[in-house]
Amino acid sequence: MGKRVVIYGASGFIGGGLAGMLVGEGYEVVGVSRKGEGSMEGVSSWVKPNAVDLRGCAAVINLAGAPIDQRWTEARKKEFHASRVGVTEDIVARIAALPAAERPELLLNGSAVGFYGDGGDAVLTENAPRGEDYLAELCDAWEKAALPAEALGVRTILLRTGVVLGKGGQAFEKLITVFKLGIGGRLGGGKQWMPWIHVDDLRAAMAFCLQERKISGVVNGTAPEPETNAALTRKLAKAVGRWEFLPVPGFVLKLALGGFGGFLLASQRAVPAKLTEAGFRFRYATLDDALRDLTA
Repeated sequence: MGKRVVIYGASGFIGGGLAGMLVGEGYEVVGVSRKGEGSMEGVSSWVKPNAVDLRGCAAVINLAGAPIDQRWTEARKKEFHASRVGVTEDIVARIAALPAAERPELLLNGSAVGFYGDGGDAVLTENAPRGEDYLAELCDAWEKAALPAEALGVRTILLRTGVVLGKGGQAFEKLITVFKLGIGGRLGGGKQWMPWIHVDDLRAAMAFCLQERKISGVVNGTAPEPETNAALTRKLAKAVGRWEFLPVPGFVLKLALGGFGGFLLASQRAVPAKLTEAGFRFRYATLDDALRDLTA
């Protein structure tokens, strides 16, 4: 196996830490960014998307994608599509242009548990069906853009991530801030399941997938014990020594955030069946474990 890994989105929160982890395991990491530059520890060189060389690398890891936690205007939907589907299509086209012997061994492509739509209380393994809402359609198109790599002889993994919790990450920093201010409360009825994962476990899971050649296809990038929004809210408040605030009604979320507000009310009880079966060990298997680390 080659020892070069190309990471799209290496300048982001997840990708930056992943680069350092892979370097520690003997890989050379090339970062891809729009400006062709960055300062993340572990990245040996930077290139722009139109200048990337994928020949003979061990893996291409695609973490690119415009932030989804904002109002979904038509202009932003175009940006969501281009930064996910468009980037993935370009990667696969570059792989297809290479001789078979020089193609990457692995394409690990981002996706999200939003693929499942609103699953209610059903436990969602990687075999669960697609949802019917906008985010499910976007994730489906994103994944379908990556799948042709399989026909090119490239092991392909579609990583459906949940809410990533980690210091410096947007999701966690926003959550922890509102709770420290004493204004955090459950969203809607709070019964919706919210799949989450500690960022260290997510990065470790990516490295695990890189090395475990038996893993392919859809992989849920979530912790093994998802929480309802009400339970997550209660534990976050306790972790920072604050009381829970009044719940935010569902209609207020939808008015304030549009489609993204509706997504926050959807339920995805996603579990990492494939990672667990392959022997991956989570360092932070429970939310209590994760919060002890992140609020220390």
